[in-house]
Amino acid sequence: MSAVTTTAPAVTEAPPAVRRRRRSLSPGRRLPAARLIGPVLLLALWAAASAAGRLDPGAIPAPWTVLETGARLWTEGTLADDILTSLQRAASGFAIGLVAGVALALAAGLSRVGEALIDGTVNLNRAIPTLGLIPLFILWLGIGETFKIAIIAIVVYIPIYLNTHAALAGIDSRFVELAEVQGLNRFQFIRQIVIPGALPGFFVGLRLGVTGSWLGLVVLEQINATSGLGYLMFQAQNYGQSDVILVGLVVYGVFGLVSDSAVRLIERKVLSWRRSLSS
Repeated sequence: MSAVTTTAPAVTEAPPAVRRRRRSLSPGRRLPAARLIGPVLLLALWAAASAAGRLDPGAIPAPWTVLETGARLWTEGTLADDILTSLQRAASGFAIGLVAGVALALAAGLSRVGEALIDGTVNLNRAIPTLGLIPLFILWLGIGETFKIAIIAIVVYIPIYLNTHAALAGIDSRFVELAEVQGLNRFQFIRQIVIPGALPGFFVGLRLGVTGSWLGLVVLEQINATSGLGYLMFQAQNYGQSDVILVGLVVYGVFGLVSDSAVRLIERKVLSWRRSLSS
């Protein structure tokens, strides 16, 4: 019997270009507490410039001076009351704007008649500076809390409407045809097709609305107000108290950052099924 010899196939070495690890084009892994890096760096630069005497203490007080002033105002009860008042105004206006923006977007996005009646009107409203409506709203609603909440609601509902309506308009028509073939009713169509398709745009509008509510509030609280962070800052301006003004700005900034981060967290949880560049 003759021995059968087998030869192993020759292994060809891959060229260097193939052996080299393919470069990733994604942004990479998310850094822990990434959104705090920028504010912390800015705070460090502010503190360093103040300690080196590069900043005029009368115009831009040092961070520790602002912190001491904030602690004093909190101990006296002034800051706590103003923060509570501002939160109530912002929350009331935001809630009204949120409901109005979503309702109008659904009415305009799901009906041609609704779109004809609503979309042009909202875009006309968007073209008019919202803060320019303040004198007219004062004549209509008086100088009290109602006109402030109404202006905040307008500032909030416009970005929510625009982004949600754009997301609805961008839903692929093939999904609509698929829903018709599957025999979905109106409620099932909205729950399974419309809402998932509109959520990405809705959250973009929600983030803009949250930011807009704080931007509108800081202006409105300086108009015939007797409480609130804006009123506190306006009074400090009259007495040249730059440290108090910075306390108000820091509080506004913290509220804006925290509320935006909360919306982003909810967005990641709700849209966890979506694989995007930021995931």
